[in-house]
Amino acid sequence: MEFIIENPTKDHLSKQRYWKITPDEIEKFVYSENKLLNWEIKCIREPEDEAQFIGVFLYRNGTPFDYESVKGITYFHNNIPRSELPSITKFLQEKYSGKEMEKGERIFLKGSKEIYSGKEISTLARELEKKFNAKAVITLEFRDLSQEEMKQGGFPESKLLPIPGK
Repeated sequence: MEFIIENPTKDHLSKQRYWKITPDEIEKFVYSENKLLNWEIKCIREPEDEAQFIGVFLYRNGTPFDYESVKGITYFHNNIPRSELPSITKFLQEKYSGKEMEKGERIFLKGSKEIYSGKEISTLARELEKKFNAKAVITLEFRDLSQEEMKQGGFPESKLLPIPGK
């Protein structure tokens, strides 16, 4: 199977999304960190049918908060008791700092340290698994990775998720 990617133009940048990645896999990926647009670590608790999860993520260009874009690590939660949220926030703030802001089911750490390396994301995923008794699944979205970069970087073709575009 070959990767099919359009040539990027001024108006159109190619994007590649990899999903269902494990902490072990991402640790081995080789990529230019400035091409990683965003990442998410979704931590799912057993049993899965109770839909209890925490999603920690970072968007390079910031996460929407009302009418502004907030830079820094953010997390969302689903079916997690509110009494657990302070421990999740504290854990992330101790590692990355940031001013806590809340909107609905999302907690923003405005101005927190931003991480983009596979090693840092892998480490965070493993720590989240251990601390919050959950299984981590990682998604990465890149801008303008060439076929050669994907191949040399060790990205599995089976985990490339097409992104609808122009």
